[in-house]
Amino acid sequence: MQISTKFTIAVHILMAAKYFEGKQKITSSFLAGSIGSNPVIVRNIMLQLQEAGIIDVKRGPGGITINRPLSRITYLDIYKAVETNSGDDLFRFHENPNRLCPVGHNIHAALDKSLEQIQQAFEKELAAHNLGDVYDHIEAAVKAS
Repeated sequence: MQISTKFTIAVHILMAAKYFEGKQKITSSFLAGSIGSNPVIVRNIMLQLQEAGIIDVKRGPGGITINRPLSRITYLDIYKAVETNSGDDLFRFHENPNRLCPVGHNIHAALDKSLEQIQQAFEKELAAHNLGDVYDHIEAAVKAS
């Protein structure tokens, strides 16, 4: 399993929006420069964050507004907002196991419970971390440099 770069780009967007709040107009071009990405990718992720209610985006001179304190935005919130398949099961089954084979007939039932527990643990761990902690680390690193 691998989480796409959309997750870390979304976190980067929110950290930059907070860090440069009131100091710099936060545009997709500005963010793309910070991230080292294409402004179109940044705009698409911003749209997903907006649809999830995490940010508001105002065209023109408005920029980005974060809708709640960073300490109340979890990794799970970000994951669900930007990972396209986040509503799906984490583990997918091959589609056509042979029902006439004893393994093929029983593999799904043998794995279901443990894979569901793993997904629940993954989501619980994501929910245990918030962006306030990330921002605190960034501020500390900036002050130390």
